[in-house]
Amino acid sequence: MSLSEDADPSGQRAAAHPAAATTQPNRVTFNRLELHRILNLYGRMVADGEWRDYAIDFLKDRAVFSVFRRASEVPIYRIEKDPRLARKQGMYSVISATGLILRRGHELERVLLVIDRKLAVV
Repeated sequence: MSLSEDADPSGQRAAAHPAAATTQPNRVTFNRLELHRILNLYGRMVADGEWRDYAIDFLKDRAVFSVFRRASEVPIYRIEKDPRLARKQGMYSVISATGLILRRGHELERVLLVIDRKLAVV
């Protein structure tokens, strides 16, 4: 099915500008260690039947890892990296489905504990 080609305009831009597709300096991304930590947590939660799907968005001002219980629902958690807050409250945050910031901090590992602890309480 070619839904992703039709729905994703970035694929069309990549064909038109191959050099621009490889470098996107104006986007915030998760680095390899950050993604490794987030995906390890995601894998454990999927194995326990808590989470079912995820989405990653690399925007100009922040990177967002959204976690879904079902693909058709709103995300139950959003893990965000916003470098503009690095010197203030910390660039990492975990946000609930209602928009409540559950935890914010400078270290991803400590911020993710707010989700990990829910698993340990059982």
